[in-house]
Amino acid sequence: MIRHISRLRLTAFRNYATAALDLDGRHVVLTGPNGSGKTNLLEAISVLSPGRGLRGASFDTLQAQGSDLPWAVAATIETDDGPADIGTGALPDGGRRVRINGANARSIEAMSDYLRVLWLTPAMDGLFSGPAGDRRRFLDRLVTTLIPGHSATVSDFEKAMRQRNRLLEDEGDPRWLGAIEVQMAELGASIHLNRTDSLSHLQALIAQSLDDTSFPAARLSLTPLFDDLVEPATSAELETVLAQRWHALRPLDRAAGRTTSGPHRVDLDVIHAQKSMPAALGSTGEQKALLIGLILAHARLVRLRTGIVPFLLLDEIAAHLDPDRRRALFVALDGLETQCFLTGTDPVLFEALEGRAQQIGVREGRLARKG
Repeated sequence: MIRHISRLRLTAFRNYATAALDLDGRHVVLTGPNGSGKTNLLEAISVLSPGRGLRGASFDTLQAQGSDLPWAVAATIETDDGPADIGTGALPDGGRRVRINGANARSIEAMSDYLRVLWLTPAMDGLFSGPAGDRRRFLDRLVTTLIPGHSATVSDFEKAMRQRNRLLEDEGDPRWLGAIEVQMAELGASIHLNRTDSLSHLQALIAQSLDDTSFPAARLSLTPLFDDLVEPATSAELETVLAQRWHALRPLDRAAGRTTSGPHRVDLDVIHAQKSMPAALGSTGEQKALLIGLILAHARLVRLRTGIVPFLLLDEIAAHLDPDRRRALFVALDGLETQCFLTGTDPVLFEALEGRAQQIGVREGRLARKG
């Protein structure tokens, strides 16, 4: 049986006062005008995972305007072990809670025992030529589908780094500054090793499919964590070096008003493998195809490493693909044996899916099954 969402319920989420979908294991195609709520529905599914969803929005912005009810998203996931009910919703403090099978979950990451989620949105089309921060966030999302706690580690590191920056600016207690740097070093080493380990496995899997011409393959690497020394081999050694580095850089960082070195400065380097050229130099179509190929490969990796095939949320995915590449995409999605959610304004773009997808019309926050 394909793991799939059989029931989805939204309450006071974005432009949905309420919404309900009952689904089978086939793909789901959402079509309707721009602004009707297609992406909002994908975002609702994306918050059933660690992190802040496909828009990276703060949770208090998810609330439907004019509703007295707190926002909530609930889904029934069909698994080989039977159905699991997963829900998440707003807390008064702006955070969120998670419930699994009717009980409060021990952590946000507990949802990952039942589902993993990957997505592609039009905002990611300029990923390879855009700022390094976008590529780091993209990479960290990939890592989180393999290591659910990674998202929280990144968040904790950024919080500690902001504390360090404030202490430097205020010339705070050096002992407290040292304690923060030790905490940052532990978190930073974990982030870096999670990234390098995940990239290593992903690159090995991509190398096995270089002869597949449906979508170009990527050659991936991280820019050096340190420009002036060999990267330590163990986590403990890396923690020590990071703490020492930040201690030594205090004067420079105080003058700069920021932490100038660390895993938050690393970039994801992407090469078009078949052409041996930087991804950023490819055409818009090549970059889109390369990104799709990368997501498909990572979905296969998640399945191999975790036993759970991720749900794919593909927003406006077909709009800039020619008919042959659209057909190749749909064949590749079928091969993943997972449920994919695809959006578009024109139903014609999804004709090649034939009966392999459920067609849902979306208009002004209302859903209607088609056909």
